[in-house]
Amino acid sequence: MSREMNSVKLAPPKVQKIKGVNADPLIEGVKFSEVKLFSDERGFLMEILRSDNNDFDGGKVGQIICSMAYPGVVKGWHIHKKQIDRLAAIKGMIKVVLYDAREESPTYSVINEFVLGDRNPAIIYVPPGIFHGIKCIGTEPSFLIGCPSELYNPEAVDELRLDPHSDVIPYDWDCHDG
Repeated sequence: MSREMNSVKLAPPKVQKIKGVNADPLIEGVKFSEVKLFSDERGFLMEILRSDNNDFDGGKVGQIICSMAYPGVVKGWHIHKKQIDRLAAIKGMIKVVLYDAREESPTYSVINEFVLGDRNPAIIYVPPGIFHGIKCIGTEPSFLIGCPSELYNPEAVDELRLDPHSDVIPYDWDCHDG
């Protein structure tokens, strides 16, 4: 709802209830958590996922992948029928965007934005049926660790792709100042 002040339209500010997350409401089944970072004079250790972290279905990992993106590059959209994705940025800054495509979901068609990376180490749990994509938003390449629940099988690929700039999902990847 916008208000007018001396004939200038003002919009209510976006409020981050969780650091690095623009989501109101959070998509049903999506989970977000800061990761533990242990630093000392030698460097750091980042504890991304533990098998005893039941909130993130930590027990089942099909494989571990690393995806690199150059500044400004968008990778997406893709969706899985059965695979759970767990995503953590370990270098650079990444915007992860989710779109709930599950018609039976109470958050159907809701969009969530997450900012992860050096300045906000965190992990996102993405259940099946959620389109997701990333954009490197920093000035250096970004690195994303993926811990999918399933092994990639080229004979039966559990993934559908959509052009990131398609109008099927109502999202604009450009930066919006304000």
